[in-house]
Amino acid sequence: MRTLVDLALAPEHRRGHGALYDGLNCGGLDVERFRMSLAALPLPRAADGRIVLAVDVSPWLRSDAQTSAERLFCHVHGRGKNAAQFVPGWPYSFVAALETGRTSWTAVLDAVRLGPADDETAVTATQLRGVVGRLLAAGHWRDGDNDILLVADAGYDVTRLAFLLADLPVELVGRIRSDRVLRLPAPPRRPGTNGRLPRHGGEFALSNPDTWPQPRHATTTRTTRYGTATASSWDRLHPRLTHRAAWLEHDGRLPIIEGTLILLRVERIPGTGAPKPIWLWSSRTGACPQHVDRLWQAFLRRFDLEHTFRLFKQTLGWTAPKFRTPEAADRWTWLIIAAHTQLRLARHLAEDLRRPWERPAAAGRLTPARVRRGFRNIRAKTTLPAGAPKPGKPGPGRPPGSKNRRPAPRHDVGKTIKREKTLAARLGQPG
Repeated sequence: MRTLVDLALAPEHRRGHGALYDGLNCGGLDVERFRMSLAALPLPRAADGRIVLAVDVSPWLRSDAQTSAERLFCHVHGRGKNAAQFVPGWPYSFVAALETGRTSWTAVLDAVRLGPADDETAVTATQLRGVVGRLLAAGHWRDGDNDILLVADAGYDVTRLAFLLADLPVELVGRIRSDRVLRLPAPPRRPGTNGRLPRHGGEFALSNPDTWPQPRHATTTRTTRYGTATASSWDRLHPRLTHRAAWLEHDGRLPIIEGTLILLRVERIPGTGAPKPIWLWSSRTGACPQHVDRLWQAFLRRFDLEHTFRLFKQTLGWTAPKFRTPEAADRWTWLIIAAHTQLRLARHLAEDLRRPWERPAAAGRLTPARVRRGFRNIRAKTTLPAGAPKPGKPGPGRPPGSKNRRPAPRHDVGKTIKREKTLAARLGQPG
């Protein structure tokens, strides 16, 4: 699907192309009811029975849409080295439940568009709180079950997310930059010394092995895809917070957010050069070696969400329409999530309509693209939720040759709210 007109001409649509545009531009969608319906569906679980949720941002690039409001500069990776760039677009934050094993399937549960005035970490915390609350209301988690595992990449402030979601039965694990400096636990008071107790221990510079103490646990695992994986973990490491940036509005003493630091080294990564070590931070302290292995394996499953984004854009046509308003883009995004959910629920009914050069897929192992290929045969046996089309004619539109006397307004790109950078500036004190 390249354009909305192509979708309107499909036999399943049963409406004119004008009705599709009007519905997306002026229609309505009960998003909260849809979210509750997604949370009530069966969810995939990890090998130990816990729910693993991944959160990530995917941009809808609109570089040439000067009349579209609420666009931000979205980070886009280039094909060459240091070829990344920032392109205007609408960034969307997705939350999906991950499956176990090597698969391209995820269960998308929520999507939120980030606006120019939004704090990304605060919006993500509110989004995750809503998803977890709906899962609890649907009965997917009960007292005594394992905590829900939330997986995030390096673009998130995972320690702040852990602080904001500390009252929920969740555990966060996320990648952190390799140039970070964390703090060890504060040492106990020595006999015969006076003064205030220290809050932080020595520095743990991720880029300087001389500052690393002996790891608490070290495990070695043989994998078929990455070769030998070695994980070393240190307990009760925390960042030293200051009254700047996200913590500027925090009243009183800043908290100490302790967790488990994990260093993951793998032997190889398919399709890339020499693998670099991966640093992970978990909000759980006192993790055993088995749980440390479970954390880094769950983090590697996070990349399944990248396959979902690729399916959205290349197969389902998520970013194909050229909407002007972000509200219409939100409605279309939820329709794409509904289509993906239908494919996921109907994958056991689809036949393997493979092309001559494709390998046969095992039973129950069809990819989302192959299920979508055979979905037309499944749809003919299902009920149609839409009513019969009503006869109608398109409007006359603007007369040929006339000028547009009401041009659409132009909108700037980027953030619209700036905050003071220091606590002294917020309190009106001289620097």
